[in-house]
Amino acid sequence: MNPIRQKIEEEIRDRGPISFSRYMELCLYDPELGYYSRNAEQFGKAGDFYTSSDVHAVFGRLLARQFDEIWRALGSPERIELAELGPGRGLFAQDVLGWSENKFPGFFRALRYLLVENSPRLRERIKEILRPYLDSGKARLAALYPLEGESSSDAPTMIFANEFFDALPVEVLTSKGSLCVDTRDSHFIETWAPSSPEELEFLDRYSVHPEPGERLEAALAAQQLIDRVAATVRRGFMIAIDYGYTRDEQLAGRHRGTVKALRQHSVSANPYEAPGEQDITADVNFTALAAAVERHGMQTHKLITQSQFLMGIGEANQFADAFEECRVPQERAKVALQLKHLVTPAGLGESFHVLIGSKGVEPEKMESLSGLNFGRRSIAR
Repeated sequence: MNPIRQKIEEEIRDRGPISFSRYMELCLYDPELGYYSRNAEQFGKAGDFYTSSDVHAVFGRLLARQFDEIWRALGSPERIELAELGPGRGLFAQDVLGWSENKFPGFFRALRYLLVENSPRLRERIKEILRPYLDSGKARLAALYPLEGESSSDAPTMIFANEFFDALPVEVLTSKGSLCVDTRDSHFIETWAPSSPEELEFLDRYSVHPEPGERLEAALAAQQLIDRVAATVRRGFMIAIDYGYTRDEQLAGRHRGTVKALRQHSVSANPYEAPGEQDITADVNFTALAAAVERHGMQTHKLITQSQFLMGIGEANQFADAFEECRVPQERAKVALQLKHLVTPAGLGESFHVLIGSKGVEPEKMESLSGLNFGRRSIAR
């Protein structure tokens, strides 16, 4: 029997039906049996899905360029901390650190890179990939952010989250109430409980109320986490890249019921089919995410696509970061296809959006970031 299924069934027998968010939490994050804790490879061609860092190192290189620009917008401080939430295997961090060391030495000297990863298995992979940076103290690992037991640093902070919030547990709500998971004859079945005041308030503020037959998500876990994270930023930036929607899009009838399962690059609407063996995600409610950030004094920029963001960063030097190491035309052609996958509607460019927030930064400096200025070429160098 599937071991995580057995564990979930035991919890249901002991406690009664569990919320969908608890089911999702166990499937993905159980320390021993969850999807992100098991020994299989989840990422890349041999896994279940791609992230932008799996496509080409240019994603990390472009972000390194943007981080360097942010560092300069903050006055080139002697120290700046970059905290990456959910860094996976550490490939993005490897690309950012390596490219910064080569191209942006001032920023690299100031940089301290914090990788916030709960999965023991992924933490071991990060240690393998980033050993030199971890040994030198340039990078460090943590299971929680903010770090418990540490005094607050006066250094500016950058929070970065790529495809992180879509994997946080969500409540699923319908006109019948809040979805719960029960078991019958060794199968998971769906039952309903009255929606909590917190769930209903989330719908009132950031979403819409479901029509009969509809399902909507309430991202309460994401709200709690971003409350903790944003509260630690005295001065700095947050960049969140993910697929998702705004409340206006929901009012227009879109993004209703976005929970899905991913396995071997196939999408399923059934999150109960292979617990612990498939990823479970829900589109990000950017209206709620922006509101949580703003509660802690951060200013948010209007939502843009990943295509607009990356094209803005790469526009000034015609994506030299991507092609610099190409020695023959065949290599250049291959990189061009990988870059196309990152920025075009047929790839990841239009399905992913970028939310940027800042605190303690002059508005004109935020607005001047190259990632926010595709097509304008008005960056002051």
